[in-house]
Amino acid sequence: MKRKVLAIIVPALLIAGAANAAEIYNKDGNKVDLYGKIDARHTFSDHPGDDGDETYVQIGFKGETQITSDLTGYGQWEYKTYANDTEGAGDKSFNRLAFAGLKYANYGSFDYGRNYGTVYDIEGWTDMLPVFGGDSYTWTDNFMVGRTNGVATYRNSDFFGLVDGWNFALQYQGANESGSNNQEGTKNGHDSVRFQNGDGFSMSTTFDFSSAVPAMQGFSVGAAYASSDRTNDQVLTRGVINTYGNGKNGTVRAGGDKADVWTLGAKYDANNVYLAMMYAETRNMTPFGDGGIANKTQNFEAVAQYQFDFGLRPSLAWVYSKGVDVGVHYNSKGSYLTDQDLVNYIDVGAYYYFNKNFSTYVDYKINLLDNDANFYEANGISTDDVVGIGMVYQF
Repeated sequence: MKRKVLAIIVPALLIAGAANAAEIYNKDGNKVDLYGKIDARHTFSDHPGDDGDETYVQIGFKGETQITSDLTGYGQWEYKTYANDTEGAGDKSFNRLAFAGLKYANYGSFDYGRNYGTVYDIEGWTDMLPVFGGDSYTWTDNFMVGRTNGVATYRNSDFFGLVDGWNFALQYQGANESGSNNQEGTKNGHDSVRFQNGDGFSMSTTFDFSSAVPAMQGFSVGAAYASSDRTNDQVLTRGVINTYGNGKNGTVRAGGDKADVWTLGAKYDANNVYLAMMYAETRNMTPFGDGGIANKTQNFEAVAQYQFDFGLRPSLAWVYSKGVDVGVHYNSKGSYLTDQDLVNYIDVGAYYYFNKNFSTYVDYKINLLDNDANFYEANGISTDDVVGIGMVYQF
């Protein structure tokens, strides 16, 4: 019986991102849950940037207060700090999430702060690997594809209580432009074009067939779209950079006025089986290497996992991203733009759950990028394999 209970609990923990939160206060309609984890991790690779200690601590809380019978206030904060350097090495801590909002009956919820972009509603289905994954086009603080600043989010579950399983979300993000040029959003602006964004919006919708079609128990589909203005600095970076090979090759940065992404996804989560896949395209949005911004990317991710009753959860995945017209090549007839694979790897891993609070894992990233291509060397893109192992205590 204990093993069967574990097989039910573990998938829920993977999706939630935290194990049983500890309820530290619950009185008069006010509730606060505390959660956290210590991930003792080490990665091994021939690439120096991927080799070494990656231990970190993560902690957060979720709170809510019942204002009226229909109106609820809520908030969430999540913080992460690395423990893989000397005590005098400087700050390696940051806020992952920090937002507050209101929920009114079946009319939905509205919150503002640092939160996940709604595009991640679909990407999160394949971002389930022990160490790697979810990185074909998803970068933190890159418009609304992952965690990001200054987003106002409206969410509605079961379509106003009328259609079980149909959820949707709408989101707006304010500008985070360069702090040195007196542009909009300079309170949280960043001089690096990598972390800037103009005003933008996103939306997502998902449908879980479990209630509507019992024969399709555990099957869901979803889609998301986002579009943002690019900042002046981002638009002006267009040009050839990272010239290499005696001036014969280089990289092109995107220079369009808009950054866009759309994605489609599907997942199956039932009977101890987890299967998910997604396809996405981005334009003038996705960073790569040391400083490139791709004109266009085509991205695919797929993952398969199985939860054994005794705690083992093997995982197999493929993560792929192709950049379209991101390279420039010269021959006797002149120059032309070329496509390049930006991310391409097979991932083989496994979790082992001793109980709901303690687990261990191993993850092997088999890099399929061509290690002979000087495009990757010039742009600082690793073509080496990486292995990650670790132990996790979580509550």
